Amino acid sequence: MSRPDHQERESLVVGGLVLLLVGFPLGFLVHVSARFPGSLAGSLIGIAGAILMLAPFVYLVIKRTPSLKARVTRHVSMRTLLAVHIYAGILGPLLGLVHAAHKFESPLGVSLTGLMLVVVLSGYAGRYLLSQLGRAIRGRQSDLAALRVALDRAAPAATPPAARGFWRGLRDSLMRPEAGAETPNPARLAAAIADLEFAVRAEALVKELFDRWLKLHIVIAMALYALLALHIWSGLYYGLRWL
Repeated sequence: MSRPDHQERESLVVGGLVLLLVGFPLGFLVHVSARFPGSLAGSLIGIAGAILMLAPFVYLVIKRTPSLKARVTRHVSMRTLLAVHIYAGILGPLLGLVHAAHKFESPLGVSLTGLMLVVVLSGYAGRYLLSQLGRAIRGRQSDLAALRVALDRAAPAATPPAARGFWRGLRDSLMRPEAGAETPNPARLAAAIADLEFAVRAEALVKELFDRWLKLHIVIAMALYALLALHIWSGLYYGLRWL
């Protein structure tokens, strides 16, 4: 499978998991289980979800620590770690929602659920929407460069011979393409360049906003880990029902 096909497949799979995650809390309208979160099965699912939610934090530490990154990447590529980061970052919260069993009574539980959804949605937006914007900007910049070259070539052909001088006009006439070849309209080329420049500036602005949003994504994730630690502590403090 080629890399573009792999990325498209990954985007579809991750998008489906995100939709499932976002829609899952709505199940409280038809189902609530007050005893499941504290049961053995519910606790094991919650523990598994918490472990998976720690995977993105481990990825962040590896990525931001050059010495650790050099050691880890000898055995595992950053691309593989990124895939683990993405899927664990979605499956962990999904297991957390299964653990909650649609029981949203405590402020801590509601806050934890809300932050899980925000972190996943912001991460998905940064990973896929931002990368698509980057590819779009690179494509438009390539088109812009080609249009500028075409405009530079078309401008002398549109200049009257008297304005160019006799010898320069004769040279350009000899070097001009065949009479049947269509010469691009400089005015249209200039208009197309202006449109592309505006689109590139607009997309670059959106990309800058997404870059800032990614920083906010990290801050929200840290808040999520704090609430997760508090949730685990409260479960241990008040006792596990199945012990």
